[in-house]
Amino acid sequence: MNAQKGFTLIELMIVIAIIGILAAIALPAYQNYIKRAAYTEVTSAIAPIKTAVDTCFAIEKDLAKCDTPGEIGETMPTGLTGKALKSISIAEGGAITATPNDYKGIKTAETCVLSPVKETSGAGQAAADTGRLIWTYSGACVNNGYVKN
Repeated sequence: MNAQKGFTLIELMIVIAIIGILAAIALPAYQNYIKRAAYTEVTSAIAPIKTAVDTCFAIEKDLAKCDTPGEIGETMPTGLTGKALKSISIAEGGAITATPNDYKGIKTAETCVLSPVKETSGAGQAAADTGRLIWTYSGACVNNGYVKN
């Protein structure tokens, strides 16, 4: 008697079910990875502005003197069409806001704010200004997991 070769219908259905489950898990994870990778363009564009604010603060010792492009000696970068970065602005107190374009799943409303706070050592009346800034992210970039503090 000749033995038949090949797979049974149930074996093929099990393989298809396994592939379907793996795709259902992998596809959202991949899409989130693509968004985070595209958002790195936005966060990396903040770096030179942050450095300029740090430098200005080290010289001036006052964030109020480091909250315009002219005061920090930088021009605000703007993105190109089809890229992740739309614009960067600096606000009172040195807070830097980055706005992305609608790009690879990122939405324009998913802004990122990087805010400086003067670092101090000690507590109460003995607290002394260290001359450094501590930076914290806030906004949709943190809520969506694009950056971490």
